[in-house]
Amino acid sequence: MAKWTPRHEAPEPLEGPVVATITGGTVIWFALFLVQIPFYRWFDDRDLMWWVWTCLAGGGLGLIGIWYVRGREAALRRASETPGAPEPRDP
Repeated sequence: MAKWTPRHEAPEPLEGPVVATITGGTVIWFALFLVQIPFYRWFDDRDLMWWVWTCLAGGGLGLIGIWYVRGREAALRRASETPGAPEPRDP
């Protein structure tokens, strides 16, 4: 088991415009889905419908991601405004 033990400390998580990044990705997934709709029959004839449904699933999961990161940002903001509160930790 020693072989799998990390030899160095994990780096700090990167912070940035997380909500904007997730929102942008979600918009791209939905745009890809909408672009493929006119070619529905072409995808169906070639047994490639998974492309269409993958884009829809990506957009749906992106909506869940937006909800999650907005809640996370709000919790981090509340924690930083509360005096004497411990620093929030990311898993």
